[in-house]
Amino acid sequence: MSGEVKNRILHVDGDSFFASCEIALDEKLQGRAVWVGGGRRGDGIVIAANRAAKKFGVTTGMACFEAKRICPRGVLCKPHYDEYRRISTEMFQVLEQYSPTLVPISIDEGFLDFTTMDSVVWRDTTPEKYVREICERITREVKIPVSAGLASSSRLAKLATDAAKPGFLEIKQGEEKEFLKDRSVRELSGIGKNRQRSLAALGALTFGHVAQMPSMLLKQKFGIWGTQLWLFANGQWNEPLLLEVKDRTTISSNTTLPYDEPDYEAALTFALSETTRLTGQLRREQLQARELSLTIRFEDFSEAGGSHRFHHAQFQNSIINAALEEIFRGLMAGQFKPVRQIRIALGNLSRLDTQPTLWGRTGEERWGALDDATHELNTQFARPEKPALMTGAQLALRQRDDAHKNPKAKCPFAPQREIVKKLWGTDADPLANKGDWEKRLAKVSKQAQFRH
Repeated sequence: MSGEVKNRILHVDGDSFFASCEIALDEKLQGRAVWVGGGRRGDGIVIAANRAAKKFGVTTGMACFEAKRICPRGVLCKPHYDEYRRISTEMFQVLEQYSPTLVPISIDEGFLDFTTMDSVVWRDTTPEKYVREICERITREVKIPVSAGLASSSRLAKLATDAAKPGFLEIKQGEEKEFLKDRSVRELSGIGKNRQRSLAALGALTFGHVAQMPSMLLKQKFGIWGTQLWLFANGQWNEPLLLEVKDRTTISSNTTLPYDEPDYEAALTFALSETTRLTGQLRREQLQARELSLTIRFEDFSEAGGSHRFHHAQFQNSIINAALEEIFRGLMAGQFKPVRQIRIALGNLSRLDTQPTLWGRTGEERWGALDDATHELNTQFARPEKPALMTGAQLALRQRDDAHKNPKAKCPFAPQREIVKKLWGTDADPLANKGDWEKRLAKVSKQAQFRH
């Protein structure tokens, strides 16, 4: 096995990304404790805090008023998600210049394959100098501090980054087992609480404990994952980096309305416009749904939910919207509490063939052509204040309130598939226009509150 090529995977992670973005947008925040607030008005809970704020005890999930109490000179910033997307794209555009394989996994972190660098690039430099050059360039050009870890697998590289923050750490070949020895198994990305408890019951709290256990015991207990864990703990896991863009298994929307909505017809109109948007996104990705679910959360955080299973997978607005309206009216019958949040999910997805056929144009093909044309028109001619094309539900929302023209962007947490598409321009951002309807609904809701 001496001739085996050892993979070298680099993990890069933006430090306190949202807070760092706010500092990049406003140089006056440099050197100050900064945190970003979530919630409806940007003053709910802390969703990101920089290192200066963390030194005072400010943590993610803390109430913003509590953060202000323990760090009175700190600065609360409301999120600017469109800017975070832009900065993220700039960061990845720098990274993709340094490796033939780039795999983004979230808005602020990704992996690069450096396996062949030692024979091609690193002859005149060292891995540390090369990576620090990348990090310094991102800090200089994008104005975002980043940390990085280099190791033989993506999971180990991520652990190296966590250990390095802020900075860079390389786990050299042969040093993997020693690095892992005293680290808790809880640090492994993707490990669930059930597996943690099962390992703890076996006396395995650290990777060093796992390395000392019989491999067959772990295989009997956890199957192939147990064997992989044993190899990982012993520094023998040599994992290649692969970019896999898989089809969705579900597409969903989770929206907290700007104000608790007492008008159920207004809430239904919003739900229908969201379903129309999700259905269009499905067809652009050549998918269709077998299941539809709807969950309504009320002002007191109680919930009501329902679902519908179609006899055949569906892709048409009329059919899916009719099912959603039926679920909605069934859930809201007898209810009286204002609506706080609407969650919609299309699931059990399968491929939708919209390609031309030998025997003429099918219904699916016609829908595909229509979606392509609609998407192209909206891409070229739509503006936030004036969409090029609208559905009936979307027009109804606009007629309710035409005053709010600049929507608040949604939080850009997205799966790898969407990040890849955004980076390389293979699809438009599916959340780009969603905020339109939320801001228009906000004014309608506010007016209704004054009437009641």
